[in-house]
Amino acid sequence: MDGEKTIQEGEGYTPDNRHMSVHEVPLDAVPKTRWERSWPTIACGAGLFSDGYLNGVIGSVNTMLKLIYKDEYTKSSAQSNVSSIAFAGTVLGQLVFGYLSDHWSRRHSLLISTIILIVFAALGAGSYGAGGSVQGLFAALTAYRFILGIGIGGEYPAGSVACAESTGELKRGHRNRWFICFTNLSIDVGFVVAAIVPMILMLIFTEHHMRAAWRVALGLGVIPPLSLLYLRIKLQEPEEYHRNKMNHYPYWMILKFYWWRLIIVSLIWFIYDFSTYSFGIYSSSWLAFLLPSDAPLWKTFGWNTVINLFYVPGAVIGAFLSDWIGPKYCLILGVTLQGIIGFIMTAIYKHLDQPSQVGGFVVIYGIFLALGEIGPGDNIGLVASKTSATSVRGMYYGIAAACGKIGAFVGNYVFPEIIKAGGDDVIKQGQYPFYVSSSLCIFSGLVAFFCLPYIGQDTITDEDERFRLYLVEHGYDVSTLGTKKYHEEKNVAGPGVEPTLVGFETGKEAEAGSRV
Repeated sequence: MDGEKTIQEGEGYTPDNRHMSVHEVPLDAVPKTRWERSWPTIACGAGLFSDGYLNGVIGSVNTMLKLIYKDEYTKSSAQSNVSSIAFAGTVLGQLVFGYLSDHWSRRHSLLISTIILIVFAALGAGSYGAGGSVQGLFAALTAYRFILGIGIGGEYPAGSVACAESTGELKRGHRNRWFICFTNLSIDVGFVVAAIVPMILMLIFTEHHMRAAWRVALGLGVIPPLSLLYLRIKLQEPEEYHRNKMNHYPYWMILKFYWWRLIIVSLIWFIYDFSTYSFGIYSSSWLAFLLPSDAPLWKTFGWNTVINLFYVPGAVIGAFLSDWIGPKYCLILGVTLQGIIGFIMTAIYKHLDQPSQVGGFVVIYGIFLALGEIGPGDNIGLVASKTSATSVRGMYYGIAAACGKIGAFVGNYVFPEIIKAGGDDVIKQGQYPFYVSSSLCIFSGLVAFFCLPYIGQDTITDEDERFRLYLVEHGYDVSTLGTKKYHEEKNVAGPGVEPTLVGFETGKEAEAGSRV
């Protein structure tokens, strides 16, 4: 093809694609080095470490603010606003950036969310009220946290979606683990760092200088997004997006095609985040046994680190299982086992809820949390990013992720009422929330089993072809799909050249893809 580089032997060459231009071949056959294939996945997904850190550290900061400002803080709306307002911003960010990443650009949307994280993490650390007013400080911190939440929300539909699309260029059999490592595992590691940093700061500053400690804790949140800024400036649009971007959106047609699948994914995500709220009940119980009432603050933060560490091995195990058995069945396995362990813990709660059994309590609780990561923790984002076509993936993912955050909001209000239903019985107060959560785990496993489609290594490519055929059947001009740059490349390649969107599969692989 005149003016267009073609695939040569040693560059992803096969007899079927040797005459194709570089931008037409299956994604994993495009001639690139291993680093060229890997770094976009890292750059797109690793920003979720900021989500883990900035959301996790506010719990410790909230504790410090209570001790510093006492009634001025605890008896005002600031206490709940500072700790939870970022979630409201996150929901807004997920919806707004979901729209922008589809209609405008994955790359530019991601860059904007990165800048928001850098600027407002720094502003949060330097929060100051007019004239030194304490209430002004709380108002400033609340406002900065809200806008910071918008930036965090942008990491989901812009970053995670671009990360999933970039994995299409990686080796088959390894794609899911790469996605999970730089999304959910990054979040979990962020939570661990968010727990250990305040502990170290308390040892450095001591409890006499907590005003410095909380500001440094928030200020360190600038480092993760800043470290990714250079890579994200260099980042190009994912090849899958480059080929399949829509330039005109027939919303009603899209809704008819994806409404049921979107409801299922959103429901599973809602249940997962809704139930997660109750998991902290057990940690509160055994921390009361391990820590005397006059324990120094750094020890409390230290045990908080231990709790968050439980998530990491589950996330690592789930990353490999997701490639071996597929995201759908990995999610079902994890969430079902978590529900079973939850019922067991609830049944023997009266025996665990005592100082002599704290060791067994911690071990079982750690297994419980790890199973949550093996299941929906690792795979719900993967499912959301692979069960829709590239051209609508940002909006689809953003809506599902926002439903998850709304689930957490609802859990905040519902679970205190469930605890109250236990009356004065301390054992029932601990059991009731977990009866509800464990039941929901089993329910979400059943929903996933019966309603989620098969998800394979090539599902993103297959789903694009499935959606493309649907558009053709309904009179949509699919020749308009693709970015401006993509159409320029087609023109250079010559008239009549139409990019191939389906991977070259045979046998069981093709059969598996047809089940999506």
